[in-house]
Amino acid sequence: MLALPHRGPVQTTINISNFFFSFSTSSSLPHQILTAAAPPPPVPPPPPAPPPPPPSLDASIAASILASTPQTLPRILQSPRIRWTPDLVDKTLKRLWNHAPKALAFFAQLSRHPTYAHSASSFDHAIDLAARARDYRAAWAFVARMRSLRLGPSPKTFAIIAERYVAAGKPDRAVKVFLSMHEHGCRQDLSSFNTVLDILCKSRHVEMASNKLFKVLRGRFKADCVSYNIIANGWCLIKRTPMALEVLKEMVDRGLNPSSTTYNIMLKGFFRAGQVDEAWQFFLQMKKRKCDIDVVTYTTIKKAKRVFDEMAREGILPSVVTYNAMIQVLCKKDNVENAILVFEEMLRKGYVPNSITYNLVIRGLCHAGHMDRAVEFMSRMEADGCEANVQTYNIIIRYFCDAGEIENGMHLFEKMGSGVCLPNLDTYNILISSMFVRKKSDDLVLAGKLLIEMVDRGFVPRKFTFNRVLDGLLLTGNQGFAKEILRVQSKSGRLPRRFKL
Repeated sequence: MLALPHRGPVQTTINISNFFFSFSTSSSLPHQILTAAAPPPPVPPPPPAPPPPPPSLDASIAASILASTPQTLPRILQSPRIRWTPDLVDKTLKRLWNHAPKALAFFAQLSRHPTYAHSASSFDHAIDLAARARDYRAAWAFVARMRSLRLGPSPKTFAIIAERYVAAGKPDRAVKVFLSMHEHGCRQDLSSFNTVLDILCKSRHVEMASNKLFKVLRGRFKADCVSYNIIANGWCLIKRTPMALEVLKEMVDRGLNPSSTTYNIMLKGFFRAGQVDEAWQFFLQMKKRKCDIDVVTYTTIKKAKRVFDEMAREGILPSVVTYNAMIQVLCKKDNVENAILVFEEMLRKGYVPNSITYNLVIRGLCHAGHMDRAVEFMSRMEADGCEANVQTYNIIIRYFCDAGEIENGMHLFEKMGSGVCLPNLDTYNILISSMFVRKKSDDLVLAGKLLIEMVDRGFVPRKFTFNRVLDGLLLTGNQGFAKEILRVQSKSGRLPRRFKL
């Protein structure tokens, strides 16, 4: 028999819930019974998630108005539980912005309230809504009512009307609005002069702005650096940088000093026109002449990761705008994962992203085909306290429809219709266009229903949209519905004349 070598006691240590238990075993006690350590107490379940915050007062009121009828609306607005203030009325109008008939009905009905009187800002909103729906008669009636109540109209009122005329393809009317301001008790000044120039130039009517207003009235209103910047930017928007340079030269000849905004306008204009060499030479001239160089300048000239290094050397801190530009460039280069890294870096450094930041990332995720992640990112956006806007929804709906997932797009659209964020003209155009992809009869009927709904909400569809829906309905044998669309088309030019104060 072989003798087994003697072994000393074996020390074993078990770590359980940070407590240490030691015990020994010996070959001389082969039958020793070891008592097992008691299992740790069960981990309690996590507390339930806090309930979502209740909707704000203006959101609740807007939801009630959307669900109201002409008979129930007065009772809702005269509830003793609501204390109307100009701020509450303005917020409610903005909630109803994409349902002009309901918004205007609310405004008109509240004007009969026994203890509340509308403010100038609420009148401006109502004028904007009516003019957007191309009911110019109602818009000018509101202007007259403002004047009778000694609430205005103000230069902002006329800027709103001018902008709506330009959007409707009537820039001549916008010029007339500015020239007739004094007839309505509102004097023109340099600020209102610059505003109408800006409206025309941003809508690519710079020639009209320059020839009919700027050259004629710059002496009367003593055009300043802002005036010249607006005209230069107008030429840059249509890629006519030589004309913008002429404006810059005239500005200097008249003794006005260009600002950093002026130089940034020119830089962006060169890039927009594809004149990269000219942009770089212009930038070098700026540095040589020790011109003001700011965050916008560097963001424009670099458009890449090294912008931060260059800015740091110059002692300039990046801003949310800089991060947005970086994220936009990365997403355009199909590098959305790096864009998300920049987004996370932005958060770590204490910057608060805005809706533009979130929308850029969401668009990048959609473009890369990550629709589920895009929807999750929208949920994150709302959880972070940044309310998803109509552009957020439109981005995701458009990509869903482009991918043939029309049902998912409609699901988001229905969520918007519940009052979370009302759809706008672009939302309807996206969905109506998508209904022609599968060429199904049911889809084309849905396109017709969407068309009717958008008209009922105060939007004015293009003739192309009407004709396309009509043709689709006729080709799929829906002649009866096509006739209904024709009736809608005949009355779509303006809202029904029922908004009287």
